[in-house]
Amino acid sequence: MAKQRRLNKGQLRRVRANQKKRIEQAEVDAELDSLTASHGEFGIVVSRFGQQAIIADANEQLHRCHIRRTIESLVCGDEVIWHRLTEQNDNVSGVIEAVQPRRSLLSRPDYYDGVKPVAANIDQILIVSSVLPVFSSQIIDRYLVACEDIEITPIIILNKADLLATIAPAERDEIISALQRYEAIGYKVIQVSAKENIGMSALRQQLGGRVSIVVGQSGVGKSSLVNVLLPEVETQVNQVSEGSGLGQHTTTVATRYTLPEGGVLIDSPGIREFALWHLEPERVAWCFTDFRPYLGGCKFRDCKHQGDPGCAVEAAVEQGELAPERLANFHRIIESMAQQKPSRVVPRGDKS
Repeated sequence: MAKQRRLNKGQLRRVRANQKKRIEQAEVDAELDSLTASHGEFGIVVSRFGQQAIIADANEQLHRCHIRRTIESLVCGDEVIWHRLTEQNDNVSGVIEAVQPRRSLLSRPDYYDGVKPVAANIDQILIVSSVLPVFSSQIIDRYLVACEDIEITPIIILNKADLLATIAPAERDEIISALQRYEAIGYKVIQVSAKENIGMSALRQQLGGRVSIVVGQSGVGKSSLVNVLLPEVETQVNQVSEGSGLGQHTTTVATRYTLPEGGVLIDSPGIREFALWHLEPERVAWCFTDFRPYLGGCKFRDCKHQGDPGCAVEAAVEQGELAPERLANFHRIIESMAQQKPSRVVPRGDKS
């Protein structure tokens, strides 16, 4: 008969702590079952805080809810089924019972937790760049790769467009050429100025009836843009803060706001850029949509599109069918991925 292995003190403490946690959770579940109303309702997650979330009901009224432990993943924008409690407990007015299938999921790579979901059911991502402090097509291409990978429509926004007339002609021509290049590929481009209220009507029209999220580097005027689009943002922030009971902590998580003209804008302070180290180079090349007609025509299957014999992509550049700037940005992205990639392999995750 095998000798039974004894647990050390640390292991015993962890076992007892886990047992206590399971007992407490079972007691909470039992209490919620006794307080839950009989019928479920539709709701949308406005923001999540640990094991609780703020949801908007069918009338856009906010409710603080517990999350059933059977729910593995819940993020801003998720459509849920929830039950009201017959009486409030610590300002909690409901329980989220189930999550509806997602139409889309925005995630970001995390060095410790893999690929973390940030927001669900997004229709489009607003990629904000600007004339100043510097316009970078390489950064825009990085965002486009991320959008293509998760199959969410990108909209390119050039902010501070009023400053085009103030910069050197060569810089202005470079920016205009880049924007024309993106339009030729098939991407929507909108020039705006949040400060001068230029192009905002066109942007609002693009946002109407859609769920959008804003991304952009520091200094491009993303906050100014959000403030113009959401003149009542402080009121909505206060409502979410009061509902969550967490005050200013709401500014650190993805939060859903309704737009005055219709549509929804999700503000996520943590999404300033998308790392791409979790992607394979072949996937990055596929995410350059203008490369796709040529990717199957290279002589070698593992072609790097950088001096390889018989490269169809480089041949297309030489023949004027592809922009050399796009190929140069592709190589810069591949180089940066190798530098940013963690030393250990991090699996894709879906826990939140």
